Amino acid sequence: MGADIAESLQERALRHVAALSRGKPLPRDLRVTMHFHPDRAAGNRQNRPILAQMADDGVYRSQFVTGTSNGGLTAHPGGDRWRWESRIFAGAYDDATAEQRPVYGALNYRRDPIGGAPRFGSSYFRLTAEALTRTTFCYPDSSAEPSAFGVADRCSLIELAETEDADPLDCHIEAQIHGPVRFGGDVEALVLDPSYRGTEVESAARRLPCPVEWHPGFRLAVAELRRHPNYRGQAYVDLGTEIAVDGRLDPRIIGLAARSGRYALQDLKRVWHCLARFGKLGNS
Repeated sequence: MGADIAESLQERALRHVAALSRGKPLPRDLRVTMHFHPDRAAGNRQNRPILAQMADDGVYRSQFVTGTSNGGLTAHPGGDRWRWESRIFAGAYDDATAEQRPVYGALNYRRDPIGGAPRFGSSYFRLTAEALTRTTFCYPDSSAEPSAFGVADRCSLIELAETEDADPLDCHIEAQIHGPVRFGGDVEALVLDPSYRGTEVESAARRLPCPVEWHPGFRLAVAELRRHPNYRGQAYVDLGTEIAVDGRLDPRIIGLAARSGRYALQDLKRVWHCLARFGKLGNS
């Protein structure tokens, strides 16, 4: 498909969601954040850091292209992600190539320095205000078959999310960005966890054509982790205790465990949930 056809697919998706949206325009100071773990490998290339691959690509690629995700791995024809997109966008992308599909983030409606959806990663790209004009939103996220939608000009989702009595990791407003997200023009900054200062992650980040910033960070003492066995399960408290360094966890430590090949990534994801939930903003 040519670029003109790809554009029509994106416009069709935006138009469909806009027709379902209600409410006032979003405040212009809000931003979409796209979360990820910056020390993971790129796809199945175990020795290729994801940030190095991003610098080579110049654009943020969807799960349909990369085959990687910090959520579920269902982005393939007939998979859950494919079905969710077909439902939300009225089939606009059913015959699209992987590169033409939207990429995902979250509306940082709480203006939180750690971003809009830390559940999906310790670090994030903060998009420009202009990116809001080609973004659609839903609450809850697309895996829950939402019926509430928004666009930048009409969005009542913030009020809905703020009334929910939910786990802080679950009350994100999902954002779907239509069209390429280029690091050189669509990203205000890459915002990293401070545990990556002075590491190869920072070095790789400096290759990207966008500013690098730091948020306050995630840090969790093992003693605090042990107070929450019912959050994700005792097995993940035990795993977090095993991989901890000097009695604490941070994103870099979990990344080292992921790259060691000794632990299942889905298990480490649940340890990350514990860190993200109880170790926010350097609390230890």
